[in-house]
Amino acid sequence: MSGVDTGMSAGRSAPVLEITGAALHRGHRELWSGLDLTVESGEFIAVLGPSGSGKTTLMRAILGLQPLSAGSIRVAGHPVRRGNPRIGYIPQQRPLPPDTSMRARDVVALGVNGTRFGLPIARRGDRARVDALLDGVGASHFADRRVGLLSGGEQQRLRVGQALADAPTLLLCDEPLSNLDLANQRGITDIIDRQRRERDAAVLFVTHDINPILGRVDRILYIAGGRFVLGTPDEVLQSRVLSDLYGTAVFVLRAGDRLVVGVPDAEPHHDAGEVA
Repeated sequence: MSGVDTGMSAGRSAPVLEITGAALHRGHRELWSGLDLTVESGEFIAVLGPSGSGKTTLMRAILGLQPLSAGSIRVAGHPVRRGNPRIGYIPQQRPLPPDTSMRARDVVALGVNGTRFGLPIARRGDRARVDALLDGVGASHFADRRVGLLSGGEQQRLRVGQALADAPTLLLCDEPLSNLDLANQRGITDIIDRQRRERDAAVLFVTHDINPILGRVDRILYIAGGRFVLGTPDEVLQSRVLSDLYGTAVFVLRAGDRLVVGVPDAEPHHDAGEVA
């Protein structure tokens, strides 16, 4: 099932991301099939759905780490490949061990020189690039602290800085706000959205809770039960649309500036931020 694809204006160069007739299987189970998605520069696409629906697997396919069962994916007009500098990847926040000896700036520096072969010898200008990235994610004041002693929000800012090192045209964000408090959720979201606005980067943002990013989203790809719907937030986040997607009653309620989605009891994997 697919919704209205409200892509941006034509007449530009190749789309940042173009997925055509894509299908993915896990073992004998089909995660989804028939996925067509074109993402233009500057678009912000949220990817929603229960755990196990294939959201992260889609990210892996775009990164060239997971082959499709059918169809194709192209980034800036070229087939996907591993290590594409056009793509920045921001993973879910996972605390680093307290005894991690790397400094904060070392984590960001991996995005600058971590793909080079041989000894990690800094080139002229590397430090300035790292300093600029640290400043851009609000991490300059703890740049020389051991990363294992930083808070989860501080560590996540470093991951964002690392992902932005090559000024990517596509940012893949895989649950980057999980386990963060509201202040850090807002800070990380602001950094990602600023990259979109200032550099015209496209954003594909996997999340269980739409609320922290709802005001920035252009379209939503909602995957559930091997099916999907694609459209604007107003088109997708409706009781009727999601009930049809899940095949059972789903309730969507706006409470002030927050959205509450009540999914079936059989789907226990949604966050409290999304489930009634």
